[in-house]
Amino acid sequence: MTAEIDASRIRHTRKGGLRRWLPGVAMLSRYSRTLFVQDLVAGLVLTALLAPVGMGYAEAAGLPPIYGLYATIIPLLAYAIFGPSRILILGPDSALTALIAATVLPLAHGDAGRAASLAAVLAIFAGILCILAGLARFGFVTDLLSKPIRYGYLNGIAFTLLISQLPKLLGFSLSADSLTEAAIGLVRGVMGGQVNVTAGVIGLACLVIIFACRRWAPRVPGVLMAVVGSTLAVALFDLDHNTRLAVVGTLPQGLPAIHIPEINLSECASLGTGALAIALVSIADMSVLSRIYALRGGYYVDENHELVALGIANVATGLFQGFSVSSSASRTPVAESAGAQTQITGVVGAVCIALLLLCAPGLMLHVPIAALGAVVISVCYNLVEVVEVRRLYYLRRGEFILSVVCFLGVALLGVVHGIFIAVGFALLAFIWRAWRPYCAVLGRVDGMKGYHDINRHPEARRIPGLVLFRWDAPLFFANAEMFREHVLKAVSDAPTPTKWIVVAAEPVTDVDITAADVLAELEEELRHAGVDLCFAQMKGPVKDHLKRYGLFKKLGLENFFPTIGQAVDHYLLSHEVVWSDWEEDRKNEGFGG
Repeated sequence: MTAEIDASRIRHTRKGGLRRWLPGVAMLSRYSRTLFVQDLVAGLVLTALLAPVGMGYAEAAGLPPIYGLYATIIPLLAYAIFGPSRILILGPDSALTALIAATVLPLAHGDAGRAASLAAVLAIFAGILCILAGLARFGFVTDLLSKPIRYGYLNGIAFTLLISQLPKLLGFSLSADSLTEAAIGLVRGVMGGQVNVTAGVIGLACLVIIFACRRWAPRVPGVLMAVVGSTLAVALFDLDHNTRLAVVGTLPQGLPAIHIPEINLSECASLGTGALAIALVSIADMSVLSRIYALRGGYYVDENHELVALGIANVATGLFQGFSVSSSASRTPVAESAGAQTQITGVVGAVCIALLLLCAPGLMLHVPIAALGAVVISVCYNLVEVVEVRRLYYLRRGEFILSVVCFLGVALLGVVHGIFIAVGFALLAFIWRAWRPYCAVLGRVDGMKGYHDINRHPEARRIPGLVLFRWDAPLFFANAEMFREHVLKAVSDAPTPTKWIVVAAEPVTDVDITAADVLAELEEELRHAGVDLCFAQMKGPVKDHLKRYGLFKKLGLENFFPTIGQAVDHYLLSHEVVWSDWEEDRKNEGFGG
């Protein structure tokens, strides 16, 4: 894979008919034997990771391991048909396990079978939301998940997963509805002597193998080695019987069948909230990952079509007893490095897992639960974002606080509540910045072209009787009165009696009806005080709004200027003001910082 991207290969085109809605099927028309050999090899390599990771994520979500395999087979097949990305791998994801557990476990009341049924319904709900979002072209909603929110969310998820998997790593079970209860239960379990030493040794050994391979032999499948090695140790030394070590056991033979569980209205409300959070997170992950691999592969992916494919995969896996899935940031690179070329790689992986369930379900008989816990804990290391959060602390303290709020919300209040609280804080922060934007009075600075903020340049000189005022935000109902106050303050603070105030309006990208009414009142107030209100560099669409409001005519066409330089020219000529820098001002066509 080359580092540089040939931009000429990227095509932003719309396909119609079969090629648009069934890109996987359409791809077969140009599929070759060479591509199949590459996809077959990549699929076999991928299978070695799919089974242990799928079962581990099922355990992390509080579900029996078999459902992790169900949630691995169906999404790969569905996405191979409907998915637009060529090598994206879908399946159980670490970012969703805590969301699933937080939503279904309180409703299941300790019944694993009921938890699995509720998780299937949750996947169907989340899938329907993704399909609707894609059809409505709502791909832009992922913009709500800013980087600080993602960092806080991932750190909260990693911490939650770590605490929930430590008891499994140490060989005892724990039932808790919150992170606080899980932490307390973990401490009590350790202090109360519930630790299974054999499980602890196996779990720690698996972690050492995984991290050692990742550090010194990245091409070696550390997860596979750890799971296979621990399974052989259990089988050879009969550890499950001799030390009461918890194991996966024999899996149910056969493929998943369609099953639609019954739910009541109260459960629908809780599942709906969880589905919304799952859809938002999985959409964000999917959008980022698909863009990355589309750019690498030199093709274009419609993000809204991607949402529809993600939704279909979730609905399909829910109907076949699986749970919510998303794109995988850990398995997709494995497929890519193994030489995957098309979606057939995922089909090969799904078929191999299906053959495992049909022909050899006993292979999982001796897989220790501690090893699966180690697999999930090793993923937590990949989720943690420490360097980026530290960068936020030094560069943007407000966004650092937002990230911490999201982390605490996810960790203490639960994943669903935490992410919605973080999104709410992000929107409030945006409104706050728009409500209280930066504004400046401008002046001339020797040796610098344009007009500059006098607060940043105290040496700037101002034209007698003229105030140049810049407002760095749209004008809308929340900040209109503040704009008025700042304009009046700029007029009253001017060193000479003000005759004109010119608003440098290039940063003003919109004016709503409330702000337009405030502008009309401000113009009248200034006119009674003998001050003319003028505008420079206002964008055409904003002028169109003022014309519809009837304000453009009221303010006067002659009070709108293409540039600040022209506004200054007109002021100097009409008021016969002597200004030593006039000739130089005539050359200025903008303003500075």
